[in-house]
Amino acid sequence: MKIILVLLIFILSFFTFVSKTNPDLVKSPVKNNSLDPKITLITSGDVIPARTVNWKMTKLNDFTYPFAKTYQFLKNSDLTLINLEAPLVKDCPVTTEGMVFCGDQRFIQGLLFAGIDVVNLANNHSYNWGELGLEQTQGLLEKNNILATGSPLPLVTKKIKDTNFGFLGWNILDNPDQKEIITHIKLAKENKVDFLIVSFHWGAEYQRFPGKETIALAHRGIDNGADLIVGNHPHWYQPIEIYKDKPIIYSHGNFIFDQEWSQETKTGLLTKLVIYQNKVIDLQVFPIFITDYSQPYFLEGFEKQKVLEDLQNISEVLPTK
Repeated sequence: MKIILVLLIFILSFFTFVSKTNPDLVKSPVKNNSLDPKITLITSGDVIPARTVNWKMTKLNDFTYPFAKTYQFLKNSDLTLINLEAPLVKDCPVTTEGMVFCGDQRFIQGLLFAGIDVVNLANNHSYNWGELGLEQTQGLLEKNNILATGSPLPLVTKKIKDTNFGFLGWNILDNPDQKEIITHIKLAKENKVDFLIVSFHWGAEYQRFPGKETIALAHRGIDNGADLIVGNHPHWYQPIEIYKDKPIIYSHGNFIFDQEWSQETKTGLLTKLVIYQNKVIDLQVFPIFITDYSQPYFLEGFEKQKVLEDLQNISEVLPTK
């Protein structure tokens, strides 16, 4: 059944989406216990440790600076997943211009400071420094026990509280074979992954709604085994859909980015999901706003409410056919 109802609930200042066919999405049916615990997961928008963000960190000699106002929230989770929008390479030039991105390898300090567990590398800037840049990034992440997912990387897994989480990622802008995507999703579930998270880098930039082909791919992903779809690339936040009781976050918008020219590119979302018995039972949305070309903070009060109301409105009118 297509799920179309999205309710806005202001309880302790958070936003919860409710599935029409599964009201238990917002509450656990039984109490938490040590044998079958709840697991929390945080997902974010695009993170670019390059260009002006890199210039700011280098100038301040502080590679944790972008996370200064969000790290406590990010660390307070069992799993945190981000989209890393640039390779971390040796001798990355410091610049505030251009579209060929790289980040200083010292940005790993920020990732560790914020407790990042998994990064998606399937995006349109991961190869900006070629194969060597991607290899340096993968090696740096591996050395610091941060998982990296994203084609051509294989499925990666991480066990949390006896639940085996799987991560896959694709850059749809490269027009990968969608039959192969679906095959990999099916195989991941067959390999006894309990909860499968699929990251898609997709869609048109600076748009409030995903295209029909994006929605169709998201639904196919869920139909074939994905438990959560995590989308990015548009640089604006987009609707959240609950499809067959499983969340599709079409775009978080930016998280750490230097696109200072508009409110839309400076406003993004963090999502916090609670997973119980391999199902999402709670989804909370936390709006952020980017300042100083690099540093997000949590919106509060009227500004927060305005974003949540807009998110509710666009989610309710999301075309699903």
